[in-house]
Amino acid sequence: MATHHSRIAARAMMAPAVFLLLVWMLVPLILTLYFSTMDYRPLRGIYECCQGFDNYVRFVTSSSFLESILTTLRLVGGVLLITVLGGVLLALLLDQPIWGQGVVRILVIAPFFVMPTVSALVWKNMFMNPVNGLFAHLATALGLQPIDWLAEAPMLSIILIVSWQWLPFATLILLTAVQSLDSEQLEAAEMDGAGALSRFGHIILPHLARAITVVILIQTIFLLSIFAEIFVTTGGAFGTRTLTYLVYQRIIESQNIGLGSAGGIIAVILANIIAIGLMRVVGKNLDA
Repeated sequence: MATHHSRIAARAMMAPAVFLLLVWMLVPLILTLYFSTMDYRPLRGIYECCQGFDNYVRFVTSSSFLESILTTLRLVGGVLLITVLGGVLLALLLDQPIWGQGVVRILVIAPFFVMPTVSALVWKNMFMNPVNGLFAHLATALGLQPIDWLAEAPMLSIILIVSWQWLPFATLILLTAVQSLDSEQLEAAEMDGAGALSRFGHIILPHLARAITVVILIQTIFLLSIFAEIFVTTGGAFGTRTLTYLVYQRIIESQNIGLGSAGGIIAVILANIIAIGLMRVVGKNLDA
């Protein structure tokens, strides 16, 4: 048991790190809050303070705000659907005894370590290019007309790119859950005449419920801030402008620091609301 003096010593040793973390997080947040109450457009030489909530009202009432929210939700929902379903299937496959199992698992997990910008560039130029891309060559070989993925199916293209990056993460978490399943339960169910689908629906899937909930929580928090893939591929065009990209456009392209800062604060608030809601769901599932 820790004594009173040891607890004091531990807190004293942790204090510098905690202080640095607080400064690192609070200073940008305070500056963003400060700029969000100003009419600050440096290229036009405008620097007026004390605008109150005008920037927040302008950002929320703009025609692009609701559209960006819906685009963000479509992106997050599409990626979660692909990664959870694909992760379950890959986890079940990788759990089977095959030759070179360790190498196969490393290859499956490898895309998670590729930088988002590099991944987007590879998909854009090597796979989805309408002239020299792999998909174009496959379509030509099958006698079909190649399509420009990023112009004709932009949201689907970005969902595929982001899903390719996050599928290894979901697979790794779900594979760990599959391997923790008691094999005697499956053997007993098989001896009782339960088919593969029945064993999956009544034994494996309920066992994976907690892992799936954790995957959804963690991925949702990160997917709400997706930016690099959109910036590299479509530049926010063709209906792919998420809330994060809208904030970027207001700050960088429009050079309206005050309006963009207000959008950033709104994005943080919405992300925290979603995260808190998901954490409550996770807590209930983990306690069940």
